[in-house]
Amino acid sequence: MDERILKWLFDVKMSIDEINEFFHNEEKDFFKYRNNVMLKRAVERNLEIIGEAINRIITRDRSYNEKITNAKAIIGLRNHVIHAYDNISDENIWSILTNHLPKLKMEIDSLIQETE
Repeated sequence: MDERILKWLFDVKMSIDEINEFFHNEEKDFFKYRNNVMLKRAVERNLEIIGEAINRIITRDRSYNEKITNAKAIIGLRNHVIHAYDNISDENIWSILTNHLPKLKMEIDSLIQETE
């Protein structure tokens, strides 16, 4: 595997792990999330990193479009968070955290393991 792609996969993994660590010692609670501006910004920043890393991966090797579910949507989310920062829905971000991030974590972990 291309070393740059592996590095970007690790960037995605680290960002997912960091988001999960934000909720490590407590149950995920949407209302606590919505009312904590610092937490929201930290989550959004990690989602930006995830989107940018995946964009770099598929730009370098288009086969990752099939290996990473919803790769284009993840990149689209990154663009939305960066360019439409004033129109971010807490509910949409929360849905991504609870419904989509766990699957992405499994896919990224599997892709990394394939290289070892």
